[in-house]
Amino acid sequence: MSPLAQLAREYQAGRVHGITSVCSAHPSVIRAALRQGRESGATVLIEATCNQVNHEGGYTGMRPADFRRFVEGIAAEVDFDTARLILGGDHLGPNPWRSQPAEEALAKAETMVAAYVAAGFSKIHLDASMGCAGEPEGLDDETTAHRAARLAKVAEAAARDAGVPPPLYIIGTEVPTPGGALHELDDVPPTSAAAAKKTIATHRRVFAEQGLDAAFDRVIGLVVQPGVEFGHESVVVYRPERARELVAVLKDEPQFVFEAHSTDYQPEEALAALVRDGFPILKVGPGLTFALRQTLYGLDLIASELDAAYGGRALANAMEALMLSEPGNWQRYYPGTPDEQHVLRHYSYSDRIRYYWPHEQAERAVARLMATLKGRTIPEPLIAQFLPEEAEAVRSGASAATAEALLERGVERVLALYARACEPAATAG
Repeated sequence: MSPLAQLAREYQAGRVHGITSVCSAHPSVIRAALRQGRESGATVLIEATCNQVNHEGGYTGMRPADFRRFVEGIAAEVDFDTARLILGGDHLGPNPWRSQPAEEALAKAETMVAAYVAAGFSKIHLDASMGCAGEPEGLDDETTAHRAARLAKVAEAAARDAGVPPPLYIIGTEVPTPGGALHELDDVPPTSAAAAKKTIATHRRVFAEQGLDAAFDRVIGLVVQPGVEFGHESVVVYRPERARELVAVLKDEPQFVFEAHSTDYQPEEALAALVRDGFPILKVGPGLTFALRQTLYGLDLIASELDAAYGGRALANAMEALMLSEPGNWQRYYPGTPDEQHVLRHYSYSDRIRYYWPHEQAERAVARLMATLKGRTIPEPLIAQFLPEEAEAVRSGASAATAEALLERGVERVLALYARACEPAATAG
């Protein structure tokens, strides 16, 4: 049985633990997650979103089968046993095509879901909550449930046709939209208990009406808002006392756990509290590529100090030029003056710079940085200055003072925080 299918049963029995859902298509992030799984022996859950990966290629240029081969190729490089790999599809629905009429967008969503299931993705988040052309931005439970059932029916058929086990499902969505809020946040109220109950009841009824009782039995989780979010420059931290009524819903719905989105940048104690309270699936994406960017920019400054020929902040300057020449992935998301937009382009918690790392120009700049530092032992004072969180690891011998080792540690440090929060011992009591 999949470890995901056991989460609700174990939560109800008091055996509380969690799993990190790594939502990224960056090879360094995936490599770090699989390396951590190899060392710990844990199951690794990696998810692709509908915008990253779909039957038309998404912004990564990968279809679901391509993404699977991509992840499995990295697994082979790091000697990770793919028997402990779970692939998931996040926010699978009409969202990439929501500017089109609903029927056209849903037809494309059906093709996408079928491609994910046929490629062996065993965790499918059905999210048809966002309106299409001429519809409200957020749809009611009834409409959402009918569209989710329509996609589930396609997924069930795709599994039969491909000869793969039928998938596990997640339903529901979080507010605001995936990837972080588009404005500054002071407070994010949790989903009400009544709203969570209504979402479950409506989906249960609609799935039954569509003859999908067996599929609904494999719905393991509900996406709700636990009261966590991040904006461009702020993070709303989980407060357990505010989610007590929501958490109590799980007592009456033992089939379910909650899935927590936008947990990026939460402190470890908040992540552990989420797991303890019935949110054992912790999704993280921008927080990982933010850590990657943070490390790359630290190394960029180190290279600037060590090698005059490298130039001043060559990587950051290359990324600035790239983002200004192709502003589509940030311009409508980052408000303010030109100076304020400059800061957001590079340092916003929403980390929209992550869309640019696969670009050839960015890859060349990163390759030049790493070539400049290759073979060098970086002086510890420079690490203390520009990568202070890694200085103690170097001083203690836990990390080599090389660019390659420091780059690995940037993402691994965040993943380790999640791993500790998901351990049973971290949530006991």
